[in-house]
Amino acid sequence: MKKIIIGADHAGYALKEALKPSLVRMGFDVTDVGTHDEKSVDYPDFGAQVGRAISAGEFPRGVLICGSGIGMSIVANRFPGVRAALCLDEETARLSRMHNNANVLVLAGRKTSPEAADGIVRVWIETPFEGGRHRNRIEKIETECG
Repeated sequence: MKKIIIGADHAGYALKEALKPSLVRMGFDVTDVGTHDEKSVDYPDFGAQVGRAISAGEFPRGVLICGSGIGMSIVANRFPGVRAALCLDEETARLSRMHNNANVLVLAGRKTSPEAADGIVRVWIETPFEGGRHRNRIEKIETECG
């Protein structure tokens, strides 16, 4: 079974809960690092758990959700080897995989409906990395920025 890790702050909690059954239906064993309710929490706590796990190779992909998606993106991208992409629609999800080989999908809980998120996640999961010239660019990121 494929593994995926997911985390959210209070603003992303409802969307996280809505997405977990979809991920299971797509054949994923979902590890949820929280939060587990809508009480106010600090997004870096959850973004760091997912970023650290992806960076360590414990999971091939992850999903993070906060209110705007910006905070989680900043946190996750602090970890070596993490390429977190904030995607607000299916096209950005597709391109984040094709061109950037994004391994963390970040969603905006306050801007994304469960229906839209389901489509974004599905496209992000199903889209392969193109490689080629894009692989060279990823390698530059790793060597020059990491």
